[in-house]
Amino acid sequence: MTTFLKEKILGGLWGAIIGDALGVPVEFKSREEVRRNPVTTMRGHGTFNLPPGSWSDDSSLMLCTTESLLDGFDINRMGQLFIRWYNDSYWTPWGKTFDVGIATQAGIKRMMRGIPPEEAGGLNENDNGNGSLMRILPVGLYCADSSVAEIFEYAALASSLTHRHPRCQMACCFYCLMAASLMKGLSPLESYNKAIENTLKHCCNIPYSKEQSHFNRLFSGSIGDLPEEKVQSGGYVIHTLEASIWCLLNSHTFAESVLKAVNLGDDTDTTGIVTGGLAGILYGIEAIPEEWISAIARKEDIEKLFNDFINFLASRKIS
Repeated sequence: MTTFLKEKILGGLWGAIIGDALGVPVEFKSREEVRRNPVTTMRGHGTFNLPPGSWSDDSSLMLCTTESLLDGFDINRMGQLFIRWYNDSYWTPWGKTFDVGIATQAGIKRMMRGIPPEEAGGLNENDNGNGSLMRILPVGLYCADSSVAEIFEYAALASSLTHRHPRCQMACCFYCLMAASLMKGLSPLESYNKAIENTLKHCCNIPYSKEQSHFNRLFSGSIGDLPEEKVQSGGYVIHTLEASIWCLLNSHTFAESVLKAVNLGDDTDTTGIVTGGLAGILYGIEAIPEEWISAIARKEDIEKLFNDFINFLASRKIS
């Protein structure tokens, strides 16, 4: 594996964790509240009264997803790790599971009752939260060299453990396609346009064709031109995807991207992790402030997992 590629993979993974941790102290605060005391660096306490560098369920499930991929794509293993997180606080910063999303909890409980992972996620309109998008990055890295059809298959399956609605699956696929293009060195705008092109080609059949209207603003190609007041940052999957791409297109450094994301307010940890993953791939691990990485809870454990993941990808000769 080339140094260029390794730096992008590590950048994406660490960037996601950093974005989450930056957002945790101000989660649920309105944009106006955050604007009065904006996030400028890693800080603690706030919403959950946790130390600086604490990460949320978003990173917990992203880390579980990463670990599940060390022996190849296996949604049964992925599901078991999600259950272990929920029951035993596996991959949590301080040994306690907190801030579990409603749809995520429902999907995990279905798996605990014996429902197959690919059928566990909710299918209703109100199941279109951002709880699968927040953890999908490792899947995008795993299949970055795959065909568009394979990326869709992997991303949709991984989403389905907790979010089986086609809209969530499409959002995860779009995100993975962007990640794949950024891995190849394309610019944010080129990656965005390529994701639009490939998603539209692949989503011309039911059930995805019925969801296209919900992506109209994203598919217009001009999401980056929106004024900030038109960018929403709550828990709806479309809004999180739009906000993350808007932040990426309107920033020039990793730090600017993730700080812009969390300072949008509301679902700050998820906007942060989704933006941080893309920004980390774009700018690479060397662009992430070292003091932010050093502050992350369980840094050494995370470092080992990421190195194991890199080694596994290298053994598959990702290029």
